[in-house]
Amino acid sequence: MKAASCLCFARIFLALASTLLVGCASVTAVQLPSIDPSAALASYQAQVDDQSALSESQTPVRWWELFNDSTLSALESELGQSLDIQTAALRVEESRAQLGLADAPRYPTLALAGSYSRSAISENSPSHRLGAPTNGQDMWSLGLQAGWELDLWGYLRHTQASAQARLDAAYYGQDAVITSVSADVARNYLLLRGVQAQASLVEKNLRIGRDLVRMAESRERNGAATRFDAASARADAAGLEARLTQLNHQRDTLMNALALLLGKPPRELDERLTFAELPSMPSRLPIGVPSELARNRPDILQAEAGLRAAVADIDAAKADFYPRIGLTGTLGAQAFDLSDLGSWGSRHYSVGPTLYLPIFDGGRLHSQLALSETRHRLAGIAYQRVVLRAWHEVDNALGAYASELERHEQLQLALKQSEIALRVAQRSYQEGSADFTAVLVARRSLLANQAELSDCATASALAVVSLYRALGGGWSEQWAGEAATIGASS
Repeated sequence: MKAASCLCFARIFLALASTLLVGCASVTAVQLPSIDPSAALASYQAQVDDQSALSESQTPVRWWELFNDSTLSALESELGQSLDIQTAALRVEESRAQLGLADAPRYPTLALAGSYSRSAISENSPSHRLGAPTNGQDMWSLGLQAGWELDLWGYLRHTQASAQARLDAAYYGQDAVITSVSADVARNYLLLRGVQAQASLVEKNLRIGRDLVRMAESRERNGAATRFDAASARADAAGLEARLTQLNHQRDTLMNALALLLGKPPRELDERLTFAELPSMPSRLPIGVPSELARNRPDILQAEAGLRAAVADIDAAKADFYPRIGLTGTLGAQAFDLSDLGSWGSRHYSVGPTLYLPIFDGGRLHSQLALSETRHRLAGIAYQRVVLRAWHEVDNALGAYASELERHEQLQLALKQSEIALRVAQRSYQEGSADFTAVLVARRSLLANQAELSDCATASALAVVSLYRALGGGWSEQWAGEAATIGASS
């Protein structure tokens, strides 16, 4: 009888195995959505060719060192203190733990189980009427339990692949945060230096304005000028003082913004960020070749990893339609007395396969597959959006860089003419051949041109920051190495 049962079971198992091999779930190929970058590539190349300062050399990791500013480099070296970066690092640890949870079911399990109980049956139970005693009995049990799911259709394998892709996405998300924070630090630092340069110009003009107030008051006392000249000079000086107050507030706000980016309390960086000149523009900007954009932008790589995870989820949902086959076994001992637990006669064991085949689940499996396929389409659209946004950001940054360089040349010419006009107006006013209005107009025109030229210098530096943010620069060497390792193992 026992032999016949084993033979029957073997036939059933072979039948299931053959069904398994015939109906194995297919693996969905990962295909990136097609985006025609020809127009963007042509625009990119044209702008590179038009600007002699741009080169196709490899994009530097520490691009901010191109500004040759020690304070900026020191701030960038403290990115590890950023709370945003620390949060992104913990997201990686979270995804790594989730990968461990998804990977664990693929391996056999082994557990040690033990129990003790004392029980007695009722005198009115059928067992007692058949002769079973009613006095209390001890039961000791100790043994090993083992199990392993065969995963013949790849459900667990695809689930693990999905978790691995999400870990890759977490790594690239961390790189994206590093890129963003490093750019934000550079941006706020350059804005700070720009505001300080504006404040320095206002202070210089305020000293000139106060001299004009004294000159106008002296000429009024001597009858060579009217009250209009003195009142106009005082009003102009008061306006400059108000502008200086506004710039000082902007300076303090930017200092605090830098402190916040680096996870520091307000005012902690004030002593380190005292006045300094705006960093000079790099003479040469290595920006790489267009084909490297998708390889360097961490948000593109993150979207690609998300697409791989969505594909793996589809394969797992398809595999979930098929039977789940596992092997289980127990080996141990049971005895009424603890002293008998180690005897050979107390042994017990069981071993055999298990089968789980969903028959009716209210549409859960079909809904799960539909959900996975919809998320895959969403991931594809997200990938296209990220790539398209990357090309727009690069094109806009290159355009801003080129336009600011051209504007800077024109503003330098305007500044020279404004300086000449102010000297002529002051000389004519002192000689009495021109009224004070001409001096005020010329001085205000000079101040406006100085401020605009300073603003243009700041905007040019910010265009460099935007360019390297768009190119995906700013990975630390540590994270770049880890990302390369993750990409190779995927």
